[in-house]
Amino acid sequence: MIWNAQLYDGKHEFVSKFGEDVVSLLAPKAGETILDLGCGTGDLSFSLFSKAVHVVGIDQSASMIEEAKQKYPDISFLVEDAHDLPFEEKFDAVFSNAALHWMKKPEQVLAQVFKSLKPGGRFVAEFGAKGNVMSISRAIIGQINNYDYHQYPWFFPSIGEYSSLMEQAGFHVAFAEHFERPTRLNGADGMRNWINMFGDVVMGTQTPEERERITAGAVAELKKEWFYEDHWIADYWRIRVVGVKK
Repeated sequence: MIWNAQLYDGKHEFVSKFGEDVVSLLAPKAGETILDLGCGTGDLSFSLFSKAVHVVGIDQSASMIEEAKQKYPDISFLVEDAHDLPFEEKFDAVFSNAALHWMKKPEQVLAQVFKSLKPGGRFVAEFGAKGNVMSISRAIIGQINNYDYHQYPWFFPSIGEYSSLMEQAGFHVAFAEHFERPTRLNGADGMRNWINMFGDVVMGTQTPEERERITAGAVAELKKEWFYEDHWIADYWRIRVVGVKK
């Protein structure tokens, strides 16, 4: 996927806003070395940096990393794939917000996170869970004839499924929570902006004309249930986890 970093910052600032709750769960201590896995344009990396943490932000998207470097030049940002990390026992913690559901080989990612942590280090993350954006996905897919479900871009596990994967990777699961979080999308074009930023990848290979037809059809269908006077609601479900490398 090719990310539009400016659209991400301009229309989807709620991603970083909600991420502050996960930073609180992380409880970073001054002087710790922390990896922000899937850092996007760097806002939460900066939040950690401002708490006197030595932070490294990584993302697979070169455009996101370039934007992060422009915004926060004092922080180390790298283009890296979480399925193959170049670190070994380097970090006191690995932190991730709204990124792991894009990584469809979770066993591989968890093994790399485990390898990157110092003994006693912690893994703290929030990401999309079972049921996440189900209505939006159905509306988009419903506009496409003979949809190929192999192209569905996200991994939304149940809490039991993901906790088991963490344990198989060697983690002690210290905390796990699955919760509903209806998310406000501002303005009459809020849902269209969301689909243009995130839902576009659900469509797979389509012409620009087909993408517009699919988007318009999905927005019209979703409006009946998810539009309220001046804003939209996205049907988000999230998982939060804390794992410790014993």
